[in-house]
Amino acid sequence: MARRYSKKKGVSGSTKPLNVDNSEWVNKDPKAVKDVIIELDKAGKSASQIGIILRDSHAVPDVKAFFGKSLGAMLTEIGVKKEVPDDLLALIKRDIAIAKHRESNKKDMTAKRGQQLTLSKINKLVDYYKANKVLELDWSYERSKAMQWVV
Repeated sequence: MARRYSKKKGVSGSTKPLNVDNSEWVNKDPKAVKDVIIELDKAGKSASQIGIILRDSHAVPDVKAFFGKSLGAMLTEIGVKKEVPDDLLALIKRDIAIAKHRESNKKDMTAKRGQQLTLSKINKLVDYYKANKVLELDWSYERSKAMQWVV
């Protein structure tokens, strides 16, 4: 599949193992894993960070195969409601980092192009989340407001 903002073709990614449930090293205690998920969420970790920690430190290679539902569904079931979804938050952090870079490097046109592409991705994702009622219809992205709550 081609990339959206370049003329390059995509590079194939890794695939998950077919059968991870039957391995000897997989953690078999769902209550303990759920407690770890709650603890990591209280520590301020994102869903992707929680998944990586579960994989590397707690012998849970795939949360969806383990519980039968995704980690995001687990977090909403527990009662965690994020103000902004994780993928949108990552794009916002990238935009803020590029903006800080451009303040001291005014002639960096490559960074300017990267910032334009990032803003375009943010706007497309915001439209998607508004259509699916994840974000409020009056929500809008303003860099000055986002710099205050994204550290």
